[in-house]
Amino acid sequence: MAVIKTNSSDVRLLARLLRAEAEGEGAQGMLMVGNVGVNRILSNCLDFKNIRSMDDMVYQSPGGYESIQKPYFYQRARESEIALARRVINGERTWPATNALWFYRPTGDCPATWWDQANSGRFKAHCFFVPTQQDCPRVYQF
Repeated sequence: MAVIKTNSSDVRLLARLLRAEAEGEGAQGMLMVGNVGVNRILSNCLDFKNIRSMDDMVYQSPGGYESIQKPYFYQRARESEIALARRVINGERTWPATNALWFYRPTGDCPATWWDQANSGRFKAHCFFVPTQQDCPRVYQF
């Protein structure tokens, strides 16, 4: 059952984001990007207050995704990424992105914190960062 309200256009939009942000990290990396996106819609906290839809999340500015500024993001979604998008919309969560609201690719090791948010772990090139349960309880509810 879906943890956020979406339609087929939202699923394709998320699928495009997954590919544009993490195709080089494989299916697991793309699922983690999806976790971060779904968490941003659910959270209603910190940098993500009033982010209620897929469009709000994908096109948030400032604070959104770099990939939306590149042509690759605007290519049609493929079935493989659409399937991954559906999995995260339906609540599949992958550590270290389970409760993450942020990720980025450092040039070296992951820092312990990023913008005062704790590092939850690394997958391949990306580090993931989580808010506290006190700051963002909705990210920890399901």
